[in-house]
Amino acid sequence: MTTLLVIKQMLMMIYSKYEVYITPLLKFLLALVTLLLINSRLGYMESVTRMTVVLIVALMCSFMPMNFIVLMGAVFVLLHLYAFSLECAAIVGAGFLLLFLLYLRFSPKDTLVVVLMPICFLLRIPYVLPIAMGLVGTPASAVSVVCGVIVYYILHYVTQNATAIAAMTDEETAAKFRFIIDGLLKNREMVVMIAAFAITVIIVYLLRRLSMDYAWTIAMIAGAVVNIMVLLVGDLIFDINLSLLSVILGTILSFLIVLVLQFFVFYVDYSRTEKVQFEDDEYYYYVKAVPKVTVARPDKKVKHINSARTSSGKAARPTNH
Repeated sequence: MTTLLVIKQMLMMIYSKYEVYITPLLKFLLALVTLLLINSRLGYMESVTRMTVVLIVALMCSFMPMNFIVLMGAVFVLLHLYAFSLECAAIVGAGFLLLFLLYLRFSPKDTLVVVLMPICFLLRIPYVLPIAMGLVGTPASAVSVVCGVIVYYILHYVTQNATAIAAMTDEETAAKFRFIIDGLLKNREMVVMIAAFAITVIIVYLLRRLSMDYAWTIAMIAGAVVNIMVLLVGDLIFDINLSLLSVILGTILSFLIVLVLQFFVFYVDYSRTEKVQFEDDEYYYYVKAVPKVTVARPDKKVKHINSARTSSGKAARPTNH
């Protein structure tokens, strides 16, 4: 554990020292992965699937605020859908606009969640974000999680029903609108995911705020259990055919990932907890202080041995630095 703490301290020191270079690089990589995934899932407009275009846009995102990545992702999606179906692009564009306004109103600082949620769905570990945002966010973070879920299912629905939508003629514009809107609004799996993730964020947040030992660990375990229970209940009620094994394994893997997040964000020593009481003219204050676990980097001593002989014929003594 000491070695891990030393590595943590070194990583934090490196990031703080080179933050001006590391942050743009991370944003570039996130934008690059996001745009490549959009192109691979949709890919209807060839002009924006070119690697040069993707690299230029990703480079722009690296020097812009995080919200710019969400904006560029939405633009790429709409361009692909415009090349595929004007009606589909119009409906999805209206949906994106509503989500963007909702997201800006409640949780504008959780941009990363909206971008990462579709990626986590593709990696089959979407359960990591509700638990993580319950730990480091607020109840309003549930809005960003929900927006990310809706974005994923919009893209998933379009790709799954691309053949049926393309088969409709231009004279069936009204039928296209109805088919797309009904498919999105009546998606029971999306509703269950939204409910499970929103409840998980709120439960984890409430538990980790409690003044008790191991509150974060208890909150993570409770969040994982609640997430599984809500998904299973939703599966029984709506018959959405969720894979029980996939849900359990994905939640366990997500829990392990969040443990790593806890190690870097909130790693404390409950054995040295102190309770302090003090007062002023109007109030008594009861404070519970839990120290963070830190470790100093070990100082390396280098011993230099000088093999040269002194003028008296004796070897010089080794010196320590």
